[in-house]
Amino acid sequence: MTEFRLAYAPGVTPAKWAGVWAERVREVPLRLIQASAAEAVPLLRGGGAEAAFVRLPVDREALHVIPLYTETTVVVVPKEHVVAAVDELELADLADEDVFEPLDEVLDWAERPGQPAFTRPESTADAIELVASEAGVLLLPQSLARLHHRKDLTYRPVTDAPRSQIGLAWPEEETSDLMEELIGIVRGRTPNSSRGRAPRQPAPKPKRAPQKRSAPKHRRR
Repeated sequence: MTEFRLAYAPGVTPAKWAGVWAERVREVPLRLIQASAAEAVPLLRGGGAEAAFVRLPVDREALHVIPLYTETTVVVVPKEHVVAAVDELELADLADEDVFEPLDEVLDWAERPGQPAFTRPESTADAIELVASEAGVLLLPQSLARLHHRKDLTYRPVTDAPRSQIGLAWPEEETSDLMEELIGIVRGRTPNSSRGRAPRQPAPKPKRAPQKRSAPKHRRR
């Protein structure tokens, strides 16, 4: 394999894992491919990547998936908004707010909070622009709020909102040593872990040939 292709959804920052890969697997470069949350699994199924960091839940048919971490959900508001005065809030505090629901929404809502905004933006980036124009507020994972950071906006944690979980997914047939190496890196295993690739063993020292003993000399009587 000339390279190992690793896709990742927006908001995921794979740089730390890529750095460890570069140290441990110098013979095979890691190529990072950004894909939207909706595109990551089709990319895997189509052979466009060997593995992907995805937003759960996903269709797990013919895939292995390891849940990794869960993100805090925040509400993005203009800096002058009343929400900016508190450290955190609950969904009930947004009951009178116009809440945007972008078409690339990644949170799974049983019942959406607040009031429906006047439009459904095509993307999270478009929704951020509308929040900046003071047309409403937006709930999303904290990593996406950081990704779309603007000086005129801020965000606060919403303690009882649904949360987005990040996982590592790969096709069931992808069982190579390189895949095991990536799993070990993501899970924080050391290079010598038995679950990763077998560590390189030092070359055995050459054995010394046994020394021949000289025949005992007979003493003259």
